[in-house]
Amino acid sequence: MPSFPRPDLGPLTRRSALAALGLTGAAIGLAACTGSKSPSGTGSPGGGQSPDAPPPKATVLITEPAAAAAEVPASAEIVFTATDAVSTQVVLKDAAGTELPGEMHPDGKGWLPAKALAYGTAHTVTVTATGDDGRPATATSTFTTMAQPDKTVRVVSFLPDGAVVGVGMPLIFRLSRKIPEAQRAALQRRLLVRTTPAQEGIWTWYTADELHWRPKEFWQSGTKVFVDVRAGGLPVGDGYFGARNSTLTCSIGRSLIMTIDDKAKPKVMTVVRDGVTLRKIRVSLGRPSMPSSSGTTVIIERLAKTVFDTTSDPNPGNRYRTNIEYAQRLTWGGEFIHAAPWSVSNQGVRNVSHGCVNMSTADAKWLFNLTMIGDPVITKGTPRKLQYGNGWTDFDKPWDEYVKGSAIPYTPAAEASPEPTPSPSPVA
Repeated sequence: MPSFPRPDLGPLTRRSALAALGLTGAAIGLAACTGSKSPSGTGSPGGGQSPDAPPPKATVLITEPAAAAAEVPASAEIVFTATDAVSTQVVLKDAAGTELPGEMHPDGKGWLPAKALAYGTAHTVTVTATGDDGRPATATSTFTTMAQPDKTVRVVSFLPDGAVVGVGMPLIFRLSRKIPEAQRAALQRRLLVRTTPAQEGIWTWYTADELHWRPKEFWQSGTKVFVDVRAGGLPVGDGYFGARNSTLTCSIGRSLIMTIDDKAKPKVMTVVRDGVTLRKIRVSLGRPSMPSSSGTTVIIERLAKTVFDTTSDPNPGNRYRTNIEYAQRLTWGGEFIHAAPWSVSNQGVRNVSHGCVNMSTADAKWLFNLTMIGDPVITKGTPRKLQYGNGWTDFDKPWDEYVKGSAIPYTPAAEASPEPTPSPSPVA
């Protein structure tokens, strides 16, 4: 599994910072940190710079952390303004004089150290701006970080490093504490996602203690994903701080998409891998009193052998205990794809299950050997609509609705400046 080292940006120019972050475009948009060259001057009829006038001198001012500031969070971000500068460079050193690596945030609003700063330690930052005249202007500030906090919040990835998942799998990060709404944008901004190839996507607050990231469309097969969590020392409300920085490296496998149309005759699941139809499998869905859910789900659990036990159901007619083979969970409520040799005569013809997707043992085994966590299953035509949150239902919500879950207002890619989960119960 290839690693994704943080780039060493060197001197920060608009072009070099964007290239190192995997971002490109003509308009750079670093206004909060680096001002553009002055567009006008004196002496020319059009208000432009006189050809004989010397180029303006660059200036720079550090605004955060404030000079001589104390009790600065270990998540400190260097914010500065520079005018008439063609390049800027940030150098941050600890009390021993060791230079600490870092880079501009992709949104261009500040320079982030690669790691959370040491607690209770003095740091010195120097920002150098160079103008067209080649002369540097510098600003220097010294600040001291706060003591290590007692109350911390962990940000943990559901996926392990090196995981390979299906094209419908969201990135899932769980928090050890619910985050107040006022602090969500600041935390979300510190979860940096880099994909190769690049794909538009966004974080959404699935719950107050769980964040998901999905691309606008299903992942491109073969995508490599790197998530850089810069939460260490970040204030997250009520006196709590992010426990530490962390990273996730994973990748997307081949595209495997399963589609079921309950109104089709015969009733089949169509299995498509990388655009090629592999098989149409006869299925039986949930009977009229217990219909299957229509919507876009993904496989969230795979069990070659298991036992479905609903003997505690308050309705006697729904109680059973059955050995099941090749079970693949779609919802937390208990909808699975699984082998059902007892319903083969109904498969393709009528719906007789308790909400699951029944198929023959041979077909269930064949499918089980193809799938992975995160493979999408699209079900249509049933009388029950999938409940959002009943499984990893990120792709069931239209993009225009999904983006509303972000704590940072969404700007469509075409308009934006190119700046740098519950206790299950089975259903048979």
